[in-house]
Amino acid sequence: MVANSKKSSSSRALKISVPNAAALLMAATFFGQLLGFLRTKLVNANFPIYGPHSTDAYFAAFNIPDFFFFTLSAGALGVALLPVLSDRLHSKGTKAVWEISTSIMNLLAIIMFILGVLTVIFAHQLIQYIVAPNLPPADIDTAATIMRFLAFNPLIFTISGILTSVQQSLGKFFFYAIAPLFYNTAIIVSIFVFKHNIGIVGLGIGALVGAILQLVIVVIGAYNSNFHWSFHIPWKNKDFRTVLKNLPPRSLDQGMDQIEAIVETHIASGLGVGSITNYNNAYILSTAPILLLGTAISTAVFPKLTNRLSQSRPDLFRKDFLKTIRVMIWISAPVVVTGYYCRGYLARLIYTQGNQEISIIFGYLTAAIFFGILYSLISRWFYAHKDTKTPLIVSVFTIIINVILAISLSRPSVYGVAGLAIAQSIVAGTEVAILTIIMLIKDHKLLNGEFIKGLVRIVSVTGFSIVAGFIMISIFPLYINEKGIFVLGSRLLFIAGVTISVHIIVSALFDIEEVKPVIRRLKQIVFKPVKWGV
Repeated sequence: MVANSKKSSSSRALKISVPNAAALLMAATFFGQLLGFLRTKLVNANFPIYGPHSTDAYFAAFNIPDFFFFTLSAGALGVALLPVLSDRLHSKGTKAVWEISTSIMNLLAIIMFILGVLTVIFAHQLIQYIVAPNLPPADIDTAATIMRFLAFNPLIFTISGILTSVQQSLGKFFFYAIAPLFYNTAIIVSIFVFKHNIGIVGLGIGALVGAILQLVIVVIGAYNSNFHWSFHIPWKNKDFRTVLKNLPPRSLDQGMDQIEAIVETHIASGLGVGSITNYNNAYILSTAPILLLGTAISTAVFPKLTNRLSQSRPDLFRKDFLKTIRVMIWISAPVVVTGYYCRGYLARLIYTQGNQEISIIFGYLTAAIFFGILYSLISRWFYAHKDTKTPLIVSVFTIIINVILAISLSRPSVYGVAGLAIAQSIVAGTEVAILTIIMLIKDHKLLNGEFIKGLVRIVSVTGFSIVAGFIMISIFPLYINEKGIFVLGSRLLFIAGVTISVHIIVSALFDIEEVKPVIRRLKQIVFKPVKWGV
């Protein structure tokens, strides 16, 4: 009877297939990034880059709350918690999964509440002495006020994140996918509600309301999953202690990224008014494809990878991992190529008045996009093996390099604020290279001739995509007087469409495995007869 229960629980964990989960997450992430893009564009269009309600203050305000969340909570969500949940689900069933997850939730909620109170009290000092000391006094006051509204968002996101981690372990991705859409929507609404009264400070209220709405959606998703909350922290429980053991390295790893963001904001605040805004605009553009392709795909496949190891099938783990990494490389190649050639279009779309500096910064960040996509899966190779220390050690090493490069390259006499992007791309490539070498040392059987052969073919095909992108941007160059979302958007879509189409067609000619599902789907759309209703 117990065996049947375990088997049933395990089968429920994979209710949705990996391709379908990836498609769902990519679609939701696409709309989420579209809303995020629209949010940033509307912030730029409705608030000035100078003055007490400047966009510099808005972007600076998010640094500390993001640091607390990613450092102390995000490490427990998914990569540190999910492998333990997968083992529990496989061996003990759904009830045991909720027991361990609510215990982690209780502990982290207490910590995040205390940090929220401290953020409210010391918001002004955090902005003035750590995040952006070179902002004008009025901007520092504005940023501190916005930060106070954001102070308890890390607590709310922590609860949401743990609930969605459980849903992922059960094979449920829908509410996890759509919940962030409500967060961006609330901030967009707040722009129009508050722009003529309390100004950009109102966006902090919008972010708080959005976080609460996101939590409500996630709680709805927990319905019918045997959810049961109890205020209990089982310090002696083996699985609880395993999560706590894996949490600090992963949390510190995430914290390194946030320290990097704070350092970059700190440096940018001394490079002139608008530098924080320009860098953040370019950075937002660069994170979209990383989240859309890297995070969405790796999140969808991660439960399956952990399940392979729980079943003691490292052979299937290798097969699924290599298949996924090839897909990610094949998909990301034309996206990165298009992003680089169309950097001017993207910069003008997100910043309506036109901003050449955003275009330059984003151009340097395109290499970081490619490596960021790969990192999202490569890091999960270690997390699936419950190894959170290796990515941490590598992150500490690369963050030191990044800080040194950022300070050196961002000097006004060198590259200015664009130097931050150059440092980011160099470090992203270095981190992926080091992790790959360690991964191959740990598993000598990981790479095989078939994977290498397929990789060479993908690189060859990308050469044609580069040529196609260059030809298209030469035919449709961006002129200084061209503005408007329809003019710029239509040209951007046409250039991207041709570049990606060439990538698909040449991939089919090279008989690349990754293009076959795309071709089959296109054939179904084109040749499948329509069933007319009677």
